[in-house]
Amino acid sequence: MAHPGDDVFTYANEEPAPLADGPAPASAPVWQVLIVDDEPDVHAATVLALKGLQVQGRALAFSHAESAAQARALLAQRPDFAVALIDVVMESDDAGLQLVRHIREELGNLALRIILRTGQPGYAPEIDTIARYDINDYKTKSELTQVRLFTSLTMALRSYAQIRQLQAGRRGLEKILAATAVLGQTMGLQAFASGLVTQLCALLDLPEDGLVCAAAQADGGARAPYVLAAAGQYGAWMGLALADVPDPRVRQVLQQTLARRAHGYECGAGLFFDGGRGLALAAYVDIARPLEALERGLLEVFCSNIAVAFENLQLYLQIKELAFHDALVGLPNRNALAAAIDLRSPEQDTVALLDLDNFADINSVLDPSYGDAVLQAVAQQLQACFAPSTVVARLGGDLFGLLGTAAQVTPECIAQAFAQPLALAEGEPLRLSVTAGLVQLNIDGVSGGAAVLKNASAALKQAKRFARGKALYFEAAQADAARERIQLLNRLRASFSEERLFLHYQPFIALRTGRVVGAECLLRWKNAQGQFVPPDRFIPLAEQSGLMVPIGEWVARTALAWRKSLGDAVAADFRVAINVSHVQFVEPDFVPRFLAILDEAGVPGPQVEVELTESVAIENVGQLAHKLEQLRARGIRVAMDDFGTGYSSLSIIQGLQLDRLKIDRSFVSGAQAEAGAFEIARTILTLARHLHLATIAEGIETTAQRDALRGAGCEEGQGYLFSPPLDAQAFRDWLAQQPRT
Repeated sequence: MAHPGDDVFTYANEEPAPLADGPAPASAPVWQVLIVDDEPDVHAATVLALKGLQVQGRALAFSHAESAAQARALLAQRPDFAVALIDVVMESDDAGLQLVRHIREELGNLALRIILRTGQPGYAPEIDTIARYDINDYKTKSELTQVRLFTSLTMALRSYAQIRQLQAGRRGLEKILAATAVLGQTMGLQAFASGLVTQLCALLDLPEDGLVCAAAQADGGARAPYVLAAAGQYGAWMGLALADVPDPRVRQVLQQTLARRAHGYECGAGLFFDGGRGLALAAYVDIARPLEALERGLLEVFCSNIAVAFENLQLYLQIKELAFHDALVGLPNRNALAAAIDLRSPEQDTVALLDLDNFADINSVLDPSYGDAVLQAVAQQLQACFAPSTVVARLGGDLFGLLGTAAQVTPECIAQAFAQPLALAEGEPLRLSVTAGLVQLNIDGVSGGAAVLKNASAALKQAKRFARGKALYFEAAQADAARERIQLLNRLRASFSEERLFLHYQPFIALRTGRVVGAECLLRWKNAQGQFVPPDRFIPLAEQSGLMVPIGEWVARTALAWRKSLGDAVAADFRVAINVSHVQFVEPDFVPRFLAILDEAGVPGPQVEVELTESVAIENVGQLAHKLEQLRARGIRVAMDDFGTGYSSLSIIQGLQLDRLKIDRSFVSGAQAEAGAFEIARTILTLARHLHLATIAEGIETTAQRDALRGAGCEEGQGYLFSPPLDAQAFRDWLAQQPRT
């Protein structure tokens, strides 16, 4: 605002400021200068004074505002002003100062350099103004000669350039950190390359319209370099072999970058990223202008950070491969199948688990590498027989899995897949059968891969038990029964550790004399609720889980201690019969451990009888005979329990050198015995006489049964006719009432 007596903005006689060699090209960058003054003459004089001047090779471009309000509007429209020449006194005494505050505080523009000018220094003292406001210079109009104006403007422009470069560097580093965070997340290789394209464009302020593409190269791998990700005009190149890229300039830059494994800036920019695990990426940046030093520096930092993220990606992909892929047969594994079940719609899907029958024999009899070849052939055959939409997986060992529609995954399709022999690379074709368990997801209503596979496994176990070589569908009752068995087993473990198992004893009676000649120890379990659990429910579980081994040792130790405690209450030939499970017999150290328990108890061998079932006898006759021979060497007698219910042959019975046959209760009491009129029992007794074996019958409940057995030549018996199983004290009380003749 002009006042009487103000100095008019003029320039004193002096040497002119240096001029540029020539006008700047029209397309060359310029410095944007904003002149804010309410006197038109000042605008004209300033432009005239600075006409033709260049700073750092760039010309000046002027914008004009005759008030602070006009300046605010211009600043809002374009934020790229480098310097503002602002009059202090305009529409108000402090209009220029308020404009400075608006620029710094409201617009947040800290880069714009500000030169305050005034014709009335009294309104804004120089020292106070410079201290309070973020400005570069403060001059009265009378002292701003052309040279001084040029000097002040040049210093402001240089300061602006430095600030802008610092801001650009800071923004670049922020983008690098953001890109590192994004690209450091777990993702696939293609997603990583696409993200790389996006982040490079953001770093260099380039549009994503075909400026960047990426190529991957497996170091020494079978696949030639190919385009992994591309944007804009290069989008159609996705998946192309690098050699087939139609643009020779792009192709050459990428090939050279991969070949020399380093960045290049000759034609655009070729950036190299080493994954460190046999994979490298090259990115092409289509940029016509030369990169500035700051941009190159930021690119170097960017590439260094992203190379680390890329190497981590390779490690993640390798771990993922190990976690979800079966390396032997090249199929998805259990984790991958469970994940696929989670992702697929269950409405029409069926899951099947396939177990190769007798594969263990192939592996044990033949070379293990042959077994691997069989598994690989099975994988290939399953992939060939089922539609590509069906997921074929190997869950481990000789267990395979299928996930597909109900129409594709059926017992018939599975049988058809193995109808033809397997084609092995070497040797004759091999025929295999499979046992399968299937789950129909839309019927069973189970969700979640782990739960579905659990049900399929339950169906497979049922099929292996009852329908070997066939396929069974899962039924909910199977899961309920399996859950009940697991719960029962857990309770059995707890009861065993808490000593809630105990023994009862049922006497052996000589049928001709009525004398008590021994007793069988019988395992009993009363649960925490005080209820007896039948032995036929918990003993098979103990055998299947391996718990029968420690329980069997406890039974032997307890029974022998009981026999020792009887002392003179029984005759010297009174024997205690101990049932030994097949899982105990197969233990390599069963005999020495049993004999050690015998020695600890101080019981003579002839006072002990071991009872085994026919199922034990047929598993490994030679090994069993050797173990029984060691027991018999100590005077321990051996009886075959439940005889007639299993599959023993005469040769097995003779080979084991048994002492006694025990006739099963089913041939003594009940409907079968009555219908057969003891004919089976009589046959067994006749057989025993020919083999010179002692005999005992269990389950005698009536005097008629006792008399019939005695008449047929049976020597001993046990059953409720004589006594139910009794605990140790009750047995003593019962024993005291029996004759000892």
